Amino acid sequence: MNKILFKQVDNSPLIVFRIIFGLLIALEAWGAIATGWVRRTLVEPKFTFNFIGFDFLQPIPEPGMYIYFGLMGSFGILIMLGVKYRLSIIAYTVMWTGVYLMQKTSYNNHYYLLILLLIFMCIVPAHTYFSYDAKKNPTLRSIKMPNWVVLFIIAQIWIVYTYASLAKFYPDWMDGTFPELLMKGRAHYWLIGDLLQHQWVHVGITYFGVLFDLLVVPLLLWKRTRVTVFWISVFFHLFNSIVFQIGIFPYMSLAFTVFFFPKQYIQQTFLKSKPFYSDEAYTPPKSAPLIKTFFAVWFILQLILPLRHHFIKGEVLWTEEGHRVSWRMMLRSKTGYASFRVKNLTTGETNYVKLEKYLTQKQRRQLIKPDGIWQFTQHLKEDYAAKEIPIEIYARIKVGVNGRPPEFLIDPKLDLTKITWNYFYHNDWILPHPESMP
Repeated sequence: MNKILFKQVDNSPLIVFRIIFGLLIALEAWGAIATGWVRRTLVEPKFTFNFIGFDFLQPIPEPGMYIYFGLMGSFGILIMLGVKYRLSIIAYTVMWTGVYLMQKTSYNNHYYLLILLLIFMCIVPAHTYFSYDAKKNPTLRSIKMPNWVVLFIIAQIWIVYTYASLAKFYPDWMDGTFPELLMKGRAHYWLIGDLLQHQWVHVGITYFGVLFDLLVVPLLLWKRTRVTVFWISVFFHLFNSIVFQIGIFPYMSLAFTVFFFPKQYIQQTFLKSKPFYSDEAYTPPKSAPLIKTFFAVWFILQLILPLRHHFIKGEVLWTEEGHRVSWRMMLRSKTGYASFRVKNLTTGETNYVKLEKYLTQKQRRQLIKPDGIWQFTQHLKEDYAAKEIPIEIYARIKVGVNGRPPEFLIDPKLDLTKITWNYFYHNDWILPHPESMP
C-alpha cells in the first residue's frame, strides 16, 4: 500500500490541472458578478437562508460582496499562475466555503464539490513547476509528485459519479417522468428547444445519464476505451453546459481527464519543455501515517454522507432530509405555494405575512422545503420579538413533486413557533409523503 501511495510519478497532470482549475474558479467568481448572481443572491435579499448553525455568516453590505467576489477571482488567477500559491488557494477555499454556507437559495451540489477540490488543491504540490513560485524559488521546483495525488482525485470523482448514477434508480427517473419535465422547461431554447421535446430525447437522457455516470470513470481508466469515452465526455458535458447552464462544472469535469491519460502523453501535449520523470522512486515520507489516516477519514465520510437519507425516516424527495452533499443532482422538480399567517396573542388579530416584504421571488421557493420553513419561522419570530409582540405562526404549504398535484407538506393547524429543527433525525412535524409518490 505504501509503495502504491507514495511512489514518485511525473507531475504534469497536476500542473496542467492547476492552470485550468485556477482559470475556471476565477471565471466562476467574476462570472457571478457579471451575470448578476451576486446581486440577486447576496446583495438584494434582506435575509439569506444560510446553512443552519452558520447564522454568523452574513453577506457584507454593498459593495462588499462585489469586492469579495472580485478578490476571489483574483486569487483564482494567482492560483493559475502559481503566484503565492498556498496563500491564494487557502484564501479562495475559505472565501468560497463562506459563500457556500451563507445561503441556500442557489444551492448546487457542484458548489460543494468545488469545496472538496479546493481542499485537495490546498494539500497537493501543484505549484512546483510552471509557476511564478517555482521560478522565484528554484529549490521549490520539481517534476514529480507522490502517486496518491492521482489516486485521490480519481477516487473522489468516482464516488461523485457513482452516487449520481445510483440516485437516478428511482421510478420517476427510470420511466422518463423527470427527464421529460426537465426538457419541457427548455422548450423556449433557440434552435434546440423543439428537438428537446421529442420522446426519444427523453429516453436517451434517461438511460445515457445513468450509464454515463456509472461507467465513465472505469472506462476512462481502461486504455482500450479511454479515448472514445473522452470524446463522449466532451459531448456529454457540452450538452449539459448548453442545456442546463451549470457554470464551470462541465469544464471542470473535462479537466479531470488529465489524471486518466498517461502522464507522458500529458507532458508531451501540454508541457513539451518540461523534463519527464520516469524513475518512480519510492521513499515514504515521515508523514505517511498521517496522510493515510486523512485518506481513510475523508473517504469514509464521502462514502457515508450520500447514504444517510436511507437511515432517516421518510422519503428524501419529500422531506429533503439527507438531500444535500449527496450527489443527488437534478433528480426532482418541485412546485407548490406557501402562505404564512401570524396571530397576535395580545390582540387576537391574525394577519397574512407579506412574503415579498421579507424574501425575493427566488427565495420564496425555499418555503416549500422543510428547513426553509423552519428558518423563515425563526426570522419572523425574531422580527416580532424585537417589537415585543407575542405571536403564533401558521402556514398553508402544499408541494407537488415531479408534476404531481400539490399536497400539504405540514399541518396548517400547527403552530410553527413550537417546532424545532433536527439535523440528524427526521423532523416529525413534516407530514408523510403522498401515496402517489414513488
